[in-house]
Amino acid sequence: MRRVPSTHLNSQIHRDRDLRALSRLALLLICGLVLASGFVFAAQQHFAAVNYGYKSEGLRRERARLLEEKQHLMLKKEQAFAPARLAVQARELGLKPLLASQVETQKAGSRSQLPLAPALLTPSASLQR
Repeated sequence: MRRVPSTHLNSQIHRDRDLRALSRLALLLICGLVLASGFVFAAQQHFAAVNYGYKSEGLRRERARLLEEKQHLMLKKEQAFAPARLAVQARELGLKPLLASQVETQKAGSRSQLPLAPALLTPSASLQR
């Protein structure tokens, strides 16, 4: 086998750059970046959708709890304002039931004995001072 001595100087070789290969590599790099960014964006959207699903489930549970609490409070309110319970509490305070002799009836043709405010009789009366 023939070898070139190590002291032998090589001539400088100048290669022409293949611009088409370089442009193909740049295009491939750009396409890869676009594809990778698309995957990252899709993953971000997926995780956001999962997060919103968890939040909506929590809100759904809270809404059910609040509706149950509302029904419970409405029941307590209805029990507190029941006529039988109000009558017992009124007697405890010293109130007595209304008797028929204490009620006066007013005839349809007679006017009320209460004085009316001047503003109700003439609305411009309150503007004149």
